[in-house]
This record gives sequence, structure tokens and C-alpha cells, in this order.
Amino acid sequence: MAYSNVDLLARLIQCEAGGEGDNGMKAVACVVMNRVEVSYGEYGRLDTIQEVVYQPGQFSCVQEVIGGSYNPQNIYNMRPDQIHYDIALWAMAGNRLTNLGQALWFFNPYSPNCRPNFPSAVGSFVIRIGDHCFYNPTAAYAQT
Repeated sequence: MAYSNVDLLARLIQCEAGGEGDNGMKAVACVVMNRVEVSYGEYGRLDTIQEVVYQPGQFSCVQEVIGGSYNPQNIYNMRPDQIHYDIALWAMAGNRLTNLGQALWFFNPYSPNCRPNFPSAVGSFVIRIGDHCFYNPTAAYAQT
């Protein structure tokens, strides 16, 4: 199914961070847009929201099956509200959370602590917002 950029981003925001409050949803939107805009490393080869969202293995919400089981929490089942569209448009207009830096990754550690690096030495911890830990690229990321 083909979604517009704003609809796709709104669905991803709702799916990945719908319960994280406005700043949590904005932070996820910023990560997507940071990946679209970064000019080097792995994500520097991607130019669009569609390419970033659908890059294999990046967002569990894009997968309909995880570990052999149906994943009901996926973008195809989302019905975004106005807030999700507003945040998508906010991020697409170039707005960013200032305390997030240039974060390219986030994940939920399901614990009170964020690891210092993610997904490896290419990302270093910058901030926790809600249940998600966010990571900025290190110099090693440029080699990916």
C-alpha cells in the first residue's frame, strides 16, 4: 500500500511512540527526518521518508510478522489522529527537539538504564525520552 510521506510518518509516529507523549513522538519523527537528511554513512544513501521507513530491519512497526508471529502493532493497522499528522508536518518542516542532537537511532531497553552505545560504537547515548533511549552518530558511523 502506498502512503503519502506525511501519512507514512504519522503512522510510524503513532506506532513507535503513540504512548510517549508529544516530545516522545517528536523525537521519533526527528530520528526519521535526521536519517533522511544525513549526508554520510549508511543513511546517507537514503533520500526519502519512504526509503528510511521501509529500510529492512529498522522499525518493528513496519514488520507484519516478528519472530514468526503476527505483529498487530504495525503501521498498516494504525489510524493516526490529528496530533500524529501535526507532528509529522512539524518534523518535515525542519523542526527538531534541541536536546536530541542529530539522533539517528532509538530503542526501548525495557529497563531504567540506557546503554552507552547503540546499535554499536556508531551511536552514543544522548537522551532518554519516555521509554526510549536516543543515540547520536559517532565518528565511526561515517564508515558504515
